Amino acid sequence: MSTAIIDHANRVRPNPSGLKVGGHQASSASMTSIMTSLWFHELGRDDRVSVKPHASPVLHAINYLLGELDESYLTTLRAFGGLQSYPSREKDPDPVDYSTGSVGIGATAPIWGAVARRYVNARFEDGTTGRQYSLVGDAELDEGACWEAVLDPGVAELGEVVWIVDFNRQSLDRVVPNISATRLQGMFAAAGWQVITVKYGRLLEDLFARQGGDALRARIDGMTNPEYQRLLRCAPGQLRERLPGDGPGREAVSRLLADLDDAAVDAVIRNLGGHDLGALLDAYASIDDTRPTVIFAYTVKGHGLPTAGHPQNHSSLLTGEQMTELAARVGMDVEHPWARFPQGSAEAGLCDRTAARLRHPATPEQTPPSLPTDIGRTPSGKGTTQQALGRALLDLTREAPEAARHVVTVSPDVASTTNLGGWLNKVGTWSATERRDWFADDAETILHWREQPGGQHIELGIAETNLVGLLGELGATWSRWGKPLLPIGVVYDPFVGRALEPWAFGMYAGGQSILVGTPSGVSLAPEGGAHQSVITPSIGLEQPGCTAYEPAFAIDVEWCLLASLAQLGRPGGSSTYLRLSTRPVDQSLAAVPTDRAARERRRKQTVAGGYLLRRHSDPAVTIAAAGAMVPEALEAADRLDGLGFGADVVCVTSADLLFRATRARQGLQQGQDWILDQAFPRERARPMVTVLDGHPHTLAFLAGIHQVRGRALGVTGFGQCGTLEDVHRYHGIDTDGIVTAALDLTD
Repeated sequence: MSTAIIDHANRVRPNPSGLKVGGHQASSASMTSIMTSLWFHELGRDDRVSVKPHASPVLHAINYLLGELDESYLTTLRAFGGLQSYPSREKDPDPVDYSTGSVGIGATAPIWGAVARRYVNARFEDGTTGRQYSLVGDAELDEGACWEAVLDPGVAELGEVVWIVDFNRQSLDRVVPNISATRLQGMFAAAGWQVITVKYGRLLEDLFARQGGDALRARIDGMTNPEYQRLLRCAPGQLRERLPGDGPGREAVSRLLADLDDAAVDAVIRNLGGHDLGALLDAYASIDDTRPTVIFAYTVKGHGLPTAGHPQNHSSLLTGEQMTELAARVGMDVEHPWARFPQGSAEAGLCDRTAARLRHPATPEQTPPSLPTDIGRTPSGKGTTQQALGRALLDLTREAPEAARHVVTVSPDVASTTNLGGWLNKVGTWSATERRDWFADDAETILHWREQPGGQHIELGIAETNLVGLLGELGATWSRWGKPLLPIGVVYDPFVGRALEPWAFGMYAGGQSILVGTPSGVSLAPEGGAHQSVITPSIGLEQPGCTAYEPAFAIDVEWCLLASLAQLGRPGGSSTYLRLSTRPVDQSLAAVPTDRAARERRRKQTVAGGYLLRRHSDPAVTIAAAGAMVPEALEAADRLDGLGFGADVVCVTSADLLFRATRARQGLQQGQDWILDQAFPRERARPMVTVLDGHPHTLAFLAGIHQVRGRALGVTGFGQCGTLEDVHRYHGIDTDGIVTAALDLTD
């Protein structure tokens, strides 16, 4: 059925453009035995499975047989509005536990799903159990994301995690010559995983027990991957010649094969454990639920198809004649490929019982806790936006304790350097079991690691991929189990790029969270170019499913954070990227209105994208600045005023939202554009200088709101070490640079 789903999309469905549709018949075929054994025997209602991307047609076929997918969708693979190329929780019409498609990311998702479920159980006593399975291709283990997750210290405690490796020894392009199960098995074992190998089926195991069987086992075990794959393409006569090899056991193997007919000889080389239901069930029965398990299931890519074992079978498609032969061999009608098992048959009964066993109850809807929009304090003195994050979280525990109870923070070993110390001391660190804090009585210890199931901070190792993987799963608990969380992850902003792919994929899969990048920009001057982020502001603007903020003042951080938290854990919600700085800023520059109504107006403008911070009676130029560069913008306005050129100053809190408003005004997307009228009134349209601690094109579009002349200032090269003044001057974003750009526009 999975082969037919792909065949229809490529050979039957009209394709006027002639562009390749694609699909993976061989990759699906290697997984059919594994997935059959799981769904129709092993899985329980609370188990969840991440299916390797190229086996999505097998998942859809199973869901169809279980009554979870309407027949009309079987002809829509890779069609608009139809079955997705790879399993998708959000876009597919049938049940999908984990979105996959980005190799390595889907494989690790069940690890973070296990952590998220344990966290929910500990915090809210939900009580659900069940295993978290990953169906992984062996070539997928090349991805570093897999090993970053496997090696995280806390993963060794997750006994509910089970990976099943489809070990077919092929990648997209070729047979992989040096892939070694022994080496991979040792790596998993060293990380504390139980390792189970399902290499041979019952036919081969029976042969190994006969006279000459030891020689046959040694011969197969010793051959290279390409030689083994070549044997899969041989006729029985060729197998009798080639399989014995040239070693000392040749005669023993030849005698053993001589006792077999051609069909048995052909079956011998294909009789691997990943296609033997009994061997697979034995493996499942031996799983140790006290630690994570990996099962290496040896398979043949394209098992049961004419393309089996061919090194270029990854995207190959069966011909019409081959489809007819396949249908006849498995007892199907090629003209009616979607026929179900006859009512009353043993197969139909098994499908009915499996469907009843696995059917999930409807996820209960639980409204996220209500959040204040304004805690009411007005920060004073000097402070950084990074410090404001920690203070806002502590304020939340006092002003909205029920909402704060749903907050969970995550850090890749940077909690202390991102100003989460006070929060961490207040709420404790989460751990599956309580651990003793041996430094609790040390008077010189400021940061206390009280590790317990009730903690609200999760500390990971230094791996940003793991951070955003966990954020995605914590941000999906509202849709999986009806338990909304408010997850916040902190990461050094230069490493947002390292986390970008799994972060984006988590949002695609429906995870809603807040990612805080801090410290950011060249404001981290003493750390040099390696720790100075340039491209992250535009990443935030461009990333779907996410709102990006770069506030300048502590009060802006509070307002943007509260608005972002209110978007989490709900249908139609969204994620947020919050870019913060370690640059101390005089908070009085924010000029927060004292009147209640005026303060609320400022708050709404702040969370909508920006506000007119300084209004000149006769402006000659507009300076639009974001984040840490607002003090320079205000100083430049003062100097320009002294030179006889008035300047308005706009504090941009979200280039992302302003860009969306601009597109809404142009009719290019739905949305509101009122913030443009308030932050950039048409009657005050003047030549514009934009400046931020990041790439200048992030704000360059603002001059196009009223089609005025513009100069976009920012960072376009690698940074240098030095004082803040030195580095700002080097990149031309200091006060002198802003004044010069403004004078150029006013000539």
